[in-house]
Amino acid sequence: MTETSGSSRSLPLDEAAATVMWEQYRSAYPEAVRAAPEYTVEHFGDNARLADELLGIVLAGGKRATAELVADFVARGDLIPRIGSHWIACDSTGAPRIIIRTTELRLGPFASADAAFAADEGEDDLSLASWQREHRRYWTRVAAARGAEWSEDEDIVFERFSVVWPPAHAD
Repeated sequence: MTETSGSSRSLPLDEAAATVMWEQYRSAYPEAVRAAPEYTVEHFGDNARLADELLGIVLAGGKRATAELVADFVARGDLIPRIGSHWIACDSTGAPRIIIRTTELRLGPFASADAAFAADEGEDDLSLASWQREHRRYWTRVAAARGAEWSEDEDIVFERFSVVWPPAHAD
């Protein structure tokens, strides 16, 4: 993203198609699903343009990390992911495109992001300065949308992931 992963609940989600994709993955990788049977269906970002832009970076292989405010998970009533959990990433129309599996997680404040994480997010010029600028803008906007004010001291979920399905896009 030039912002963050996370889900915009205002964009559509094709839950039926996501279930079909999940069943295909489950058939191919039953052990991975047994180890972490839960999954979410979401978009990157908070609008259609961002959802497609960030998904495109993932599909091209340039994005293997994302960050989201703990407060956004709480506001949606979602649990934060765990290592091994899956999410089905959809495009802006709600069509499921890939299944992502969480490979690394940590919680920390804004200042704990480093250059390696910024580069793994694959956005803008891959620099930490760009990551900080764009995420400040993004989290200020999404916090305001839920009636809150964002602070750099808030907990952030820093997540690294791999693409596991479909095989054409898997790492």
